[in-house]
Amino acid sequence: MSDASPPPPPAEASPPPPPSTSGSPTDFLKGVVGKRVVVRLTSGVDYRGVLSCLDGYMNIALEQTEEHVNGTVTNRYGDAFIRGNNVLYISAAEAL
Repeated sequence: MSDASPPPPPAEASPPPPPSTSGSPTDFLKGVVGKRVVVRLTSGVDYRGVLSCLDGYMNIALEQTEEHVNGTVTNRYGDAFIRGNNVLYISAAEAL
């Protein structure tokens, strides 16, 4: 009989890698045209609506737009145009 030492304790497991994001920002933007998005302005105000179109300057046209300030709807617009230099980010809206 040999004295087999117990296996060493497992090394601290590293977190799993993030999901593959094999798309470019351009691919993302093309994929959300016609879908609900959240547009955050540099002022902190959010606009939520259907992304109608955008251009290379990040000028954005939204339909069925709602303005959210501190999480509260403050205005509703049919169509809205947002100048690109005010945009902090665009995010796909969560499905409700």
